Amino acid sequence: MAILLGVDTGGTYTDAVLLRDEAEVIASAKALTTRHDLAIGVGGAVRAVLAQSGIAPGEIALASLSTTLATNALVEGQGGRVALVYVGFSAADLETHGLAEVLRGDPSVVLAGGHTHAGGEAAPLDLAGLDAFLDAQAGKVSAFAVAALFATRNPAHELAVAERIRERVSVPVTCSHQLSARLNGPKRALTAVLNARLVGMIDRLIGRAQDVLVEIGITAPMMVVRGDGAMMSTEQARLRPIETILSGPAASLVGARWLTGAETAMVSDIGGTTTDVAMLKDGRPAIDPAGAQVGGLRTMVEAVAMRTTGLGGDSQIHVNAEGLTGGIRLGPRRMVPVSLIALEAPEVVHRALDDQLRAATVGEHDTRFVRAVPGVAMDGLGPRELALLERIGTGVHPVAAVLKNRMDMGALGRLVDRGIVQLAGPTPSDASHVLGGLADWDADAAGKAMAQLARRRTGSGDRLAPDAATMARMVIDRLTEQTVETLLETAFAEETPAFETAPDQLARHELIRQGLAGHRGILALDAGLNVQVIGLGASAASYYPAVGARLRCPMVLPEHAGVANAIGAVVGRVTMRRSGTVTSPTEGRFRVYLAAGPQDLNSAEAALALLEAELSAEAMAEATAAGAEGIQIAVSRDVKTARTEAREVFIEATVTVEASGRPRVAVG
Repeated sequence: MAILLGVDTGGTYTDAVLLRDEAEVIASAKALTTRHDLAIGVGGAVRAVLAQSGIAPGEIALASLSTTLATNALVEGQGGRVALVYVGFSAADLETHGLAEVLRGDPSVVLAGGHTHAGGEAAPLDLAGLDAFLDAQAGKVSAFAVAALFATRNPAHELAVAERIRERVSVPVTCSHQLSARLNGPKRALTAVLNARLVGMIDRLIGRAQDVLVEIGITAPMMVVRGDGAMMSTEQARLRPIETILSGPAASLVGARWLTGAETAMVSDIGGTTTDVAMLKDGRPAIDPAGAQVGGLRTMVEAVAMRTTGLGGDSQIHVNAEGLTGGIRLGPRRMVPVSLIALEAPEVVHRALDDQLRAATVGEHDTRFVRAVPGVAMDGLGPRELALLERIGTGVHPVAAVLKNRMDMGALGRLVDRGIVQLAGPTPSDASHVLGGLADWDADAAGKAMAQLARRRTGSGDRLAPDAATMARMVIDRLTEQTVETLLETAFAEETPAFETAPDQLARHELIRQGLAGHRGILALDAGLNVQVIGLGASAASYYPAVGARLRCPMVLPEHAGVANAIGAVVGRVTMRRSGTVTSPTEGRFRVYLAAGPQDLNSAEAALALLEAELSAEAMAEATAAGAEGIQIAVSRDVKTARTEAREVFIEATVTVEASGRPRVAVG
């Protein structure tokens, strides 16, 4: 009998679950996620589930962690300050391909070098320019990203740059060819930048999580869930944290399948920060062939085909004061709910809310609070950010109390983007406290925040809502509507054959809205989902029945839906994929692109066999390093040929090798 521990760190809650032999849930527990030190929440959830079950820490045979940390960081634009070394490309690429937007003012340098499509050196690497850049950035960035022209055909220049950085600066380095074997240098560069930005955050999470498990007495191997639902070792996750984006959502799909046995279903998982929607087809989540997309950014990371939207129980409420009726919109940024921050600083929060409610007019920053997050790297901060951070100190403050002028608003935004401070304000979680759907935190503070939000004026001069309860209902209805739009977007994107109009436009089209309402006039309009929806997340039972009713579809809310991510974290498999390419530069020559550089052979089958052997060895080594046992190898070939003069001519081939097995468990 093996006792397995699954842990999921979400935006609001950290979940822990114990399973016996992947067959039954023994116990589950939750603790508040502690953003300043996620290990505190991990420890709280694990201690709670052990106490509930009576299982001794030494009985745990395997621990596995799924996390929304990387996903949320990208959605919210957070992470460390990084530098990009861009080799062999044009400086115009930084703007043309969105790299400047992703860098958000972080430093970059464009150097001569790179390789050709065939793997030959396009230009010598400019090491002198690299050295000057490194001297200028030493001590100012937390990690480097390196992307070189056609590095997937020959990684020599990326490897040389990485070695130079480690020699002179001694900070983590991400090489783009180690994250993807596909062409498209700018997109690989973007992926490398995001990976570098996440390195420090994931390293701290894993390190502290391991420490707290050891403190509790758990010495079993620890795994981390990747964005495709497979497991990887903690060492691999530290090097390639970008692969953990969509880790939590991927685990939820694995958990949904385990909980329901569903073959075909739409799975929607609502957390504190995001709603993640994907399809189960034939009992398996599909991998997005274009690469994971999070927060509007398309990466080259293999992950489940998932739509992640900045919509959750803790989403920021935006008030639209334009127009006669006004309205609200939720997300994408997460805020600490007022009802939760009031538990931390009740006197500060209630005194500020009471003062705001007594005032004749509503202030711009009313119902908003701010606090610093201890232990976050503060490299690269300007004098205005540092001064604002000093005023915030270690306490909780109304936002208006720490801002001296309009320019401080920009500084505050930059501190929030870096994850150095957190904002608190009204959220759907507060609305649920007002309406009685939740009772976990300070409902009185939630009521005051909703009452003040209701006092905001629309374009006609009328109040947004007459009272706190009406305001809260408006927020929950808005959450329902945006969830419906998200599910419809996924449905339209998955339809075969595809519609000509974009899924996001169709999801919000007037005819669809009227069809959902069952319009009957001269026209009879009906619309809805034709598959079941599996609703997951701690708040799914509160929010999703209304969503199912609106979409006219079965809404499945399984037992343990609130800890599906934690279940999925520990019932998956270790899977490592490696891909490579063979081309034919001239007739009779077949070029294999290997990690050590291109190699030519005189036979297509010999070239394919060499590549297959190399990739199999790499995938097997990675799976073994991840702690897999009973590893099985699967190989697929995609060979492209052209017919000319009555014969087939080899053009190019892609070989993909998958090594898969169950993680080894500790034997007591």
